[in-house]
Amino acid sequence: MESTVIYRLSDGLPLAGSSDDENDSRLTELKKKCKIIITKMNPSTSEPRASIDSNNYTIHYQISNSIIYISITNSSFPKKLVFSYLSELANEFEHVYGSELTRSNLKPYEFIKFESFISKTKKIYGDSRAQSNLDQLNNDLVDVKFIMNKNIEDLLYRGDSLDKLHDLSDNLKLQSKKYKKYAEKINFQLLLKQYAPLIFLGLIVLFILYRIIS
Repeated sequence: MESTVIYRLSDGLPLAGSSDDENDSRLTELKKKCKIIITKMNPSTSEPRASIDSNNYTIHYQISNSIIYISITNSSFPKKLVFSYLSELANEFEHVYGSELTRSNLKPYEFIKFESFISKTKKIYGDSRAQSNLDQLNNDLVDVKFIMNKNIEDLLYRGDSLDKLHDLSDNLKLQSKKYKKYAEKINFQLLLKQYAPLIFLGLIVLFILYRIIS
């Protein structure tokens, strides 16, 4: 894991983070992109979890109670592991500082002491033995099948936003339902067209038999 930062989503205020190499230009650039991503998000409509690719790195985030937990990893880092890591950070951070997170007078990195917990937890999850034994590390790892994947260039430079992606997902579901109903209607019409003459002929035969009998 390259870096971890915790922000308040409502105003983009950084609350805590890991100690990183300030001379690492690629990491500095990725952190700048993280800030831009946050400005595009809405606490109520943005996807609660996502992974955003940027060359050989991936920015993973998780939103919990209007706080966003971000971890930057290399692209090969296991998704299940990083989201389990972010969930553990979220649980501990809210447990320790939950009552203070809505204060309007918070300063940037107000909870810098949380860095010690981030450092210890990052070391555990970054251990190669932990990566090869996910089940032993955590028996309740998050399911990442439906976590959105997005390329950061699309997100930052093509006017795309996480809210738009969320709306697109909802729209696709709605369109899918409409097409399903339309397909059912078409199938019914085809069946009716195919068997209507036989049904009509059967009714005529029944009518004739009825007239004969009566």
